[in-house]
Amino acid sequence: MALDWYILRVHSGQEEQIRENLEKRVKAFGMEDLITKALVPTERVSEMKGGKKRVTRRKLYPGYLMVQMEINEESWFLVKETPGIGDFVGPYNKPSPMNPEEVEKILRQTEATEEAPKIKIGMEKGDPVKIKEGPFENFDGVVEEVQPDKGMVKVVVTIFGRPTPVDLEYWQLEKV
Repeated sequence: MALDWYILRVHSGQEEQIRENLEKRVKAFGMEDLITKALVPTERVSEMKGGKKRVTRRKLYPGYLMVQMEINEESWFLVKETPGIGDFVGPYNKPSPMNPEEVEKILRQTEATEEAPKIKIGMEKGDPVKIKEGPFENFDGVVEEVQPDKGMVKVVVTIFGRPTPVDLEYWQLEKV
């Protein structure tokens, strides 16, 4: 029995619902041994909104679903006839399994964000910003560097007519 991972194109925004429908159909048809897992790869993202820190889930690949299965005529037909599923990713509409390294990378990425969510900063180099907290409150500046792993942003502000780089936490800034 060769269980491989495959990618399915699905309706964007309905990935979770389609995954649940597929799992229900697999149970109803008794094919748990042929189709073992369906997964929507997500990561946890930490962001500041309205002064409050929120942790949300973000899809890594919107519009796609990963399925671990053995391909035969019945399993292929069950997946293809599930509402919301377009087709398998592969050449000439023929399913091609994912590389085990790719699968491992996606699964690791999903698990890593379970322990420590990524920080969503939402700013890039060159963006104009206003400092809303700290000793430089109400100063305007330009983003020089973004360090998402630390949650820090280097901003160049003009103090006494001279450009000065200042390291701030991402939540102390707002885009202008």
